[in-house]
Amino acid sequence: MGRYSAQFRNQVVKKLLPPENRSAASLAREYNLSVATIYGWKAKMKQGTLGEEEGVVGNKSRPLEEKLTLLLESGRIPEERRGEWLRGNGLHTEHLTVWEQEVREAMRKGVLELREELKAAKKKIQEQERELARKEKALAEMAIVLAIQKKTAELLRGTEAGE
Repeated sequence: MGRYSAQFRNQVVKKLLPPENRSAASLAREYNLSVATIYGWKAKMKQGTLGEEEGVVGNKSRPLEEKLTLLLESGRIPEERRGEWLRGNGLHTEHLTVWEQEVREAMRKGVLELREELKAAKKKIQEQERELARKEKALAEMAIVLAIQKKTAELLRGTEAGE
């Protein structure tokens, strides 16, 4: 259960219950979770082991995936209900602003890392192509040497027989 904060898990499980009565499948799609994960959280809530304080993660420590999910959800909340939604998730509007910057930075870093990996892969391919060309050239030269040796051996056999 360490991947998601207790606040997040409780928020998702509460949507299964009245008044929302959402299906686990719809919540799974919305939050990109497995249905089994949601049912597991619900079972722990029924057992009383999904407590509010268990594994509480500060808003700075929430995983980036959870922050993005909450950011996306916040965009779907009507303005008149936003304060209630923020309080229900233990958030302030500043959190959303900071998280948006964090998500943008993570995406930028990801793009830069992918570019570096692509650059390294292209360089490796060029090196392998040069090595392959060198080996093909050496192979062609060896084929010529073998052909000359064979021809020379045939000529020598022919001159020995004709003596």
